[in-house]
Amino acid sequence: MPTVRAHGISADLPRGFEGRIFRRPATGPERPYPVAHFATFPLPPDTADFGGGAVDRMGPLDIFVVLFEYGPESLGAPLFERVGMPRSLSPAQFRPYTIRRGLGGQSGTQWFFTENDRPFTLYAVLGGHSQRFRLLPRLNALLASIAVAPAMAPQRLGSVGSVGSVGSVPPAGGGSNGGGQSGNAPGLGGSSP
Repeated sequence: MPTVRAHGISADLPRGFEGRIFRRPATGPERPYPVAHFATFPLPPDTADFGGGAVDRMGPLDIFVVLFEYGPESLGAPLFERVGMPRSLSPAQFRPYTIRRGLGGQSGTQWFFTENDRPFTLYAVLGGHSQRFRLLPRLNALLASIAVAPAMAPQRLGSVGSVGSVGSVPPAGGGSNGGGQSGNAPGLGGSSP
């Protein structure tokens, strides 16, 4: 099982998933923090932090997941009082109105939490609300594989905006899922089968 790892976040990609962990370039005085995207379909290179440009490409059997880190100023805020990332979600936790863009048939869930003194939101979208019982075992396998290392000292500004790790695993039975590539983008690290 390939692993993507960068910026103190790692995930073992279940079969059929691809993922990337990165930080966007700084565009002002604010410091960017890591974002992780995981999907069962080819992730467009220009995917917005919470899935803009990607979720509209989902089929009814697809999954899209974001792990978005906030700055240390969010520690202790009531929104982030939950300790630990959810590792197992249930069908009842997905609602069609939770997704950021109302795309017919999809449903989502969003959780704010702190893990290892790092504040995050987990945002997950299922391509078909009616398929949630079928899709959740795959999503929960991904969530169970995600690890978050403790917060590190701030890095020099020169290291901000780096792509971490990119990888994918073909779906069961070989071939690709929706025409995606298996393996890694050149020069970006990660591992593949």
